[in-house]
Amino acid sequence: MSMSGHQSARMKSDTWLTPPEILRALGGFDLDPCCPPDMPWPTAAAMISQPRDGLAEPWQGRVWLNPPFGTQAAKWLAKLAAHGNGIALIPARTETRMFYESVWGAADAVLFLQGRPHFHYADGRRAAFNSGAPIALVAYGEGNARTLETCGLGVCVHWSNMAIINTG
Repeated sequence: MSMSGHQSARMKSDTWLTPPEILRALGGFDLDPCCPPDMPWPTAAAMISQPRDGLAEPWQGRVWLNPPFGTQAAKWLAKLAAHGNGIALIPARTETRMFYESVWGAADAVLFLQGRPHFHYADGRRAAFNSGAPIALVAYGEGNARTLETCGLGVCVHWSNMAIINTG
């Protein structure tokens, strides 16, 4: 969703839009289940916003997910992992329970964005300050993993040819 509580102390809003250049680099999506109302640019062919509950509705096709950062993010990411077809934008907090439950061993690839992106305000204006934290894109499905490999947005780890071993 483009609604989230990103890290920067200067961010006074809970609504932060995905930079359009990230969306362009990833290609078209069928569904964004958690976009803000009055989105100034499309994130997917179908976009669900409040008052509808995109977490409770069925998902179809290739999903774009920029969930609300914070305690709700894990529920959204778990649903995308179960759906198995899409890309999520999340904080690159690789040590968290969310990463262990829904990324490591569940996703097909992770891309660590180069630099920290500048999100956009709800009206579409680009924020002057960056996200304040590193950001990752997480791919579910081999086609989405290949998209991360070729999008040019950062460093991609695609583990189809390598083992993920959880020793914890």
